[in-house]
Amino acid sequence: MRVYVPLTLPGLAEAHKTGELGAGPLVAYAVTPALREWYVSDDTEELEYAALGRAALASLRLLDADPDAPRKRVVVAVDVPDRMAAVGPERGPDPDAPGEVRVSGVVRLAKAAAVHVDAPEAETDVTAAARALAAADGGDDDAQAVVDGAEDHELLWFAPQEIASLLGSGV
Repeated sequence: MRVYVPLTLPGLAEAHKTGELGAGPLVAYAVTPALREWYVSDDTEELEYAALGRAALASLRLLDADPDAPRKRVVVAVDVPDRMAAVGPERGPDPDAPGEVRVSGVVRLAKAAAVHVDAPEAETDVTAAARALAAADGGDDDAQAVVDGAEDHELLWFAPQEIASLLGSGV
């Protein structure tokens, strides 16, 4: 199963140093029955893109929790055996729940299929979106528009062998 693990650049640097995304359970996103229902599509590529988007939002939440991290969303796409990814209990109306899975066991960075990171020009919108999350979660429509503004930026795609240069370049 392909899962999308939300990180920050410091989290990616740590994974690069240790060779693993961590020993589970890790929160990740994948094409689950709840995501299929939420996104209402049968197109596998669209569903994978939706799971990537859920992980990007989770990365934004990690940025909100770590004010020292560079303001770039990071998502690692990795293939894990189906038995390692369990759909968590549904969290009712929680907007982050569709597609959320818990990945157990050690997830090696060497198994990554790709790394997705914001381009430098997204930094201003991502910074504003991280600041607006709490208000958006509280129902503030203007704050939600700011959060949605970050989603307007496509994440760049990097091959796993580009991680070292990605971390060194500050992208």
